[in-house]
Amino acid sequence: MHPSIHRFSDLFAQLGLPSDGPAIRAFIAQHAPLDGSIRLHDAPFWNAANARMLQEMTALDADWAGWVDQLDVALRLDSARPGAR
Repeated sequence: MHPSIHRFSDLFAQLGLPSDGPAIRAFIAQHAPLDGSIRLHDAPFWNAANARMLQEMTALDADWAGWVDQLDVALRLDSARPGAR
């Protein structure tokens, strides 16, 4: 297995989202916590293309899968919310 050549910010760029640190933190703060019963690619804030891309990245165990998993975890943490403990 080859080490990933992508960064977390690259995943955001791939999804067509702002990919600088403050924008990533703002995105996560805006959308977290994601309910545990909702699969990441089914979250209501994705457009159809983003949802399909996330699902494919995970299903194919692509280079992106690790970053998709990290995004999933980040969106489910209550601590991502401003003012959370």
